[in-house]
Amino acid sequence: MTVDPVKRPEPLDPVERLDPVVLHHIVNSLGWADLRPLQKAAIGPLLDGEDSVLLAPTAGGKTEAAVFPLLSAMSAQRWTGTSVLYLAPLKALLNNLVHRVDGYAQWLGRRAALWHGDTPESERRRIRTGAPDVLLTTPESLEAMLISVKTDHALMLGRVRAVIVDEVHAFAGDDRGWHLLAVLERLEQLTGRPIQRVGLSATVGNPQSLLNWLQGARPQTRTGRVVAPDVPPVQGDEVARPAGDVELDYVGSLANAAKVIEALHRGEKRLVFCDSRKQVEELGAALRESGVTVFLSHASLAASERARSEAAFAEARDCVIVSTSTLELGIDVGDLDRVIQIDAPSSVASFLQRIGRTGRRAGTSRNCLFLATREDTLLQAAGLLTLWSRGWVEPVVPPPEPRHLVAQQLLAVTLQQHRLGDRLWSGQWNGLVPFDASAQPLVDHLVSQGFLDHDGGMLFVGPEAEKIFGRRHFMELTASFTAPPEFTVLAGRTEIGTTDPSVLTEERPGPRRLLLAGRSWQVTFTDWARKRVFVEPVENGGVAKWQGSEVRGLSFALTRAMRDVLLGEDPDVRLTRRAESALATLRSSLAPYEVHPAGSLLVRDADAVRWWTWAGYRANATLTASLGNLADPVQRPTDTHVRLRQDLSPADWKAARAELPDALTLPTVDPRAVRGLKFAAALPERVATATLAQRLADFDGALAAAREPVRFEWGG
Repeated sequence: MTVDPVKRPEPLDPVERLDPVVLHHIVNSLGWADLRPLQKAAIGPLLDGEDSVLLAPTAGGKTEAAVFPLLSAMSAQRWTGTSVLYLAPLKALLNNLVHRVDGYAQWLGRRAALWHGDTPESERRRIRTGAPDVLLTTPESLEAMLISVKTDHALMLGRVRAVIVDEVHAFAGDDRGWHLLAVLERLEQLTGRPIQRVGLSATVGNPQSLLNWLQGARPQTRTGRVVAPDVPPVQGDEVARPAGDVELDYVGSLANAAKVIEALHRGEKRLVFCDSRKQVEELGAALRESGVTVFLSHASLAASERARSEAAFAEARDCVIVSTSTLELGIDVGDLDRVIQIDAPSSVASFLQRIGRTGRRAGTSRNCLFLATREDTLLQAAGLLTLWSRGWVEPVVPPPEPRHLVAQQLLAVTLQQHRLGDRLWSGQWNGLVPFDASAQPLVDHLVSQGFLDHDGGMLFVGPEAEKIFGRRHFMELTASFTAPPEFTVLAGRTEIGTTDPSVLTEERPGPRRLLLAGRSWQVTFTDWARKRVFVEPVENGGVAKWQGSEVRGLSFALTRAMRDVLLGEDPDVRLTRRAESALATLRSSLAPYEVHPAGSLLVRDADAVRWWTWAGYRANATLTASLGNLADPVQRPTDTHVRLRQDLSPADWKAARAELPDALTLPTVDPRAVRGLKFAAALPERVATATLAQRLADFDGALAAAREPVRFEWGG
């Protein structure tokens, strides 16, 4: 596909293709002597209208690599109205970018504006009456514009020529990616032309597949390329290991981690990543008690509280900010000296994002200190760093079978169009699978259950959709994920954040106290009807608790790397003496009973039979279901092993294992889990269950484990 290319001879220096005014300001306003390699390499493809994925490490200048050529195309081709959309997964990231992008647009007398869930209605009215040239938004807000009765979406969005998708890998790996693709196809229906798609991504294991995914319904008819001059070529999932100063330490507890952070690198700006909100709160409170200037960031803090923390941290020097993955993406928190990881993330890609927050100043290098608080997380960190040492990074794979989002899109597009032809509905997504004609059985179900009405060859939004999703002008339809219900915490009129209701109901001695924003609060009044809790500050004693998200477990690759560590492989990073000692203890205590270099172990002891597959959570869930009545029925899958019946005989095992490669089946799904699938109410129960089962399965990992030699340790 070519979108209105700028026809001019290719100059020797691609920078000369940029608009002269843009080039003038790059040199004189920004003071840049030259562009980075990625920014130069992106100019040609983007000005020629090609779809592209721009690949670079964090802080690699990807925003400018996309914006400068598209602004130049906007000027040369006299685009009018809102012609460029800038989509990102986080509102905070958009907040951080809008002033920068608007500054670049103003060089050409153009304007950028921001629209997301926190944008005041007064600003939305201004945008509706005077369309900005660049609109920064989220896919959910974009769909809200499409279905809103207040917004003339054809007038506002009908002139879009290009879409920039920041952190595209973060979309592609979950359901928000399916939602994004579906909305982009509907946007092309609205504009009546192909829209150039530009993805910005950190290092991934499958960049060409990511580009093909981004191109949506008809990748074979569109031209596109991966632009990655700063990233070594990818071979399979292998990339050259990026440089970085990495150290692994074992501290044994979160309290000890706080002591290490307080004592090390004083006078420096440190960003600490945790992988739960509870851990963020507890570490933040411990650091504050030690006299450290500390700020917190996680999804259950009020937006104003997070913004205050991030702004203060960006301006400070001797301080620490403790965060979940909310600061993993490209939000600017100023120049960092150190990144510290408590325990371990679940993917190499996540680690690359985090270490990429450092080393941005001249004369500094990327660095990360791992502080493992438990033996199991030490092993996970060592396995993760082993994969990183090998130069391996996960491919981005969209979750399979998004049937619930097909239902959501059918309702949303009917709401947008007011009525939809019962034979033409699939054209709204240009044949994008699975939003194509293959969804006809789901359309029939929606009609039969009253989610859609059918009359005179047309489909209309039905009473059941009004009942379940119609609150707040169908805003429930624009979010593609489900969040557990939480209570808003208020100190006077100031919103602090939200907390899990169980903190307010579970029995505990003494006064009821919460831990939020790194401080303890005593509950003074709970408004159960409005889900609000009023608090006042106290010295200590607060409790932090939130419902956990869906258990994903560890991947086959990461769990296998952990097995390699137990068998003696060390990651190519600095290990402290404590880490070396703890790993040696793990190897001597676990390796003889759980791992074997020639394959897997089947061990029977006094209380159980365990098959130590080291195949990861999803592969073990698949194996458990496939073994049928030979698996212990009272178990949850683990990353490392499958528990079998205690009375299992060697003969039964050998017969079952011989059949396994041809007998693999979908994992069993707890019916309660279906309630956590957004829009499951619009699906037949069996379809919702099958969707979750497909997402829980790992047939490749299960097959690899099933084909390995198995050594018996058959106790009495």
